[in-house]
Amino acid sequence: MQYKNIIFEKKNRIAKITLNRPKELNSIDMDTHLELQAALTDSEKDPEIRVVVITGAGRAFCAGADLKSAVALNDKPQELAAFGQLFYDTYNMIENLSKPVIAAVNGIALAGGIELVEACDIAIAAEDARLGDQHASFGLIPGGGGTQRLPRQIPLKKAKELLLTGDWVTAKEAEALGMVNKVVPADKLEEATMEMAQKLAQRSPMASKAIKMLVNRGMQVDLYTGLLLEKGASAAHASTEDIREGFNAFMEKRKPDFPGR
Repeated sequence: MQYKNIIFEKKNRIAKITLNRPKELNSIDMDTHLELQAALTDSEKDPEIRVVVITGAGRAFCAGADLKSAVALNDKPQELAAFGQLFYDTYNMIENLSKPVIAAVNGIALAGGIELVEACDIAIAAEDARLGDQHASFGLIPGGGGTQRLPRQIPLKKAKELLLTGDWVTAKEAEALGMVNKVVPADKLEEATMEMAQKLAQRSPMASKAIKMLVNRGMQVDLYTGLLLEKGASAAHASTEDIREGFNAFMEKRKPDFPGR
C-alpha cells in the first residue's frame, strides 16, 4: 500500500508507525484510518515483527479526529457514524494485535488521540506532552473506546472528571494517574521508546501474545473465569518451541533466541 498520511518503517523486529500530518496536528481522517489499519495488518502478519511503535510527526502525537472531515458530514448522520466507527475499528485492532504496541507520546494527545494512547499496551510520554479528552467540549462523545478504557486504567471518578470536563493533564499528572508508564525529557523520547521496544522484541512472541490476550480478556471477566483462561493458555503454551528455547537457554546460561513458534 502507498502511504501518504503515515510513515511505516521496519527495523530490528520493530515496526514504527508515525502519524505524518503535522500541519493538522496528526488528526485522523478516513484515509489515515485505512493506512493505519493496513500498517497494523502488515505488522500482524509479518513474523519478523515483534513490537509496534506508534508516534506522531512534528509537535503533536495526535489531536484526535480530523474535525474538518467530521463537520463535512454534519448533515449526514449515517456517514458521520461510519466515520466514528473507524476509530472503534482501528483502536480495537491495536488492542487485539498479538504483538505489544507502544505509544511514544510527543506533544498533545487529545480526544481520539488520547483514545489512541489508551488502546496501546505501553505509553511513554515526553515531559512536555499534554493529554485530554475534549469530546464533550464540542458536544461529542468518545467513539474510540474512551468511556470504557479510561475508567479501566485510572480511578473512576478521575476518569469521569476528565471525560465530562475535557480538561487536559500534563505528562507527569498522566504518569501519576497511570495513563502513561513513563515520562522522559522530550529529546530522550525516541531513545527511551526504542529501548523499551528492543527489550520487548527480545522476549518470546508466543508468551507476549498469550500474556496480552489474557490480560485484555481477563479484565472483562470475573477472577475465577480469568484463572481458567490462564490455566488453558498455560497448558497450550507448554507445547511451543519458545518455551523449550527458554528452558534450554536457562540451562546453557545464555540469552534465549525465541523462534516465535
